[in-house]
Amino acid sequence: MKLYDLVIIGGGPTGLNCAIAARHAGLDYLILEKGMLANSIYHFPANMTFFSTSRLLEIGDTPFISHGEKPTRGEALEYYRRLHQHFLLQVRLYEEVRDMNRCADGHYELHTNKSSYQARAVIVATGFYDTPRMLEVPGEGLPKVKHYYDDPHPYTGQKVLVVGAANSACQVALELWHKGAEVSMAIRGNEIYKGVKYWIRPDIENRIKEGSIKAYFQTVVKEIKASEVLLEGPDGPFRLDNDWVLAMTGYQPNYVLLERLGLATPTDGNRIPLHSPDSLESANLPNVYLAGVVCAGMETNKLFIENTRDHANIIIGQIGERLKQNVEV
Repeated sequence: MKLYDLVIIGGGPTGLNCAIAARHAGLDYLILEKGMLANSIYHFPANMTFFSTSRLLEIGDTPFISHGEKPTRGEALEYYRRLHQHFLLQVRLYEEVRDMNRCADGHYELHTNKSSYQARAVIVATGFYDTPRMLEVPGEGLPKVKHYYDDPHPYTGQKVLVVGAANSACQVALELWHKGAEVSMAIRGNEIYKGVKYWIRPDIENRIKEGSIKAYFQTVVKEIKASEVLLEGPDGPFRLDNDWVLAMTGYQPNYVLLERLGLATPTDGNRIPLHSPDSLESANLPNVYLAGVVCAGMETNKLFIENTRDHANIIIGQIGERLKQNVEV
């Protein structure tokens, strides 16, 4: 079994950034990605535009050219494909890491659905977008329930309930309404989320005010059925005729995987995996690092691509120094 200097779990923007830094440092590395390249970005809505500018998303000292100031999903996918090709990044796609063990010599052995690998150091850059927060209600497994939004066309002329009140929920509700869906929103609080972007908030609030989009505040979903949804609001339970439920309730790190990797993670609160905020090294596994948005745990509105770009250099710098000093990693 080949021993790598570094194995990176996750082939998204952060994983690719770490690989580019590892390549520059002369490390023998490998990325293991359970899906396609930039898997999470691919599953963004088809018409999505990033909130950040292309300049703030650049990695590997490589310009990100987009037609507008804020790039589209398609432009981002093209950018990450070009990075992959230009730097000849070593990536194993559609290879899911199942677990990890620490060997007697201090190295790590990772087991995937296809093979096994050994590494002196490991970076966990798994993000959170692959794991939606579930409603945990009866009927959530019905085909009509979606936790990812794709394209507005299938919902034209349909009764759609959007669950949530943050940026994604508001954007989805507006786009569906513009494309001819009958849109309702189930909102747990008594107002639209305070963090909704300034250019989205007036539009969604005006649509709600004029009745184009019906918003049910202080309301939660209790059960989903084939042709209706059971809700509970301030005045008690009620029903809505319904064709589709789009649960835009956010996402979270893959805690099942983090547990299988052996990373210490609290089971309550913000559930931030235990690590040094300065070195990004795991608190309980030497030479295992966390990079990117996974470092924020459930605080998914705290870290983004643009403010974690330095993680790659922080981590690779430490690994390179340990190798240079002949310190076993």
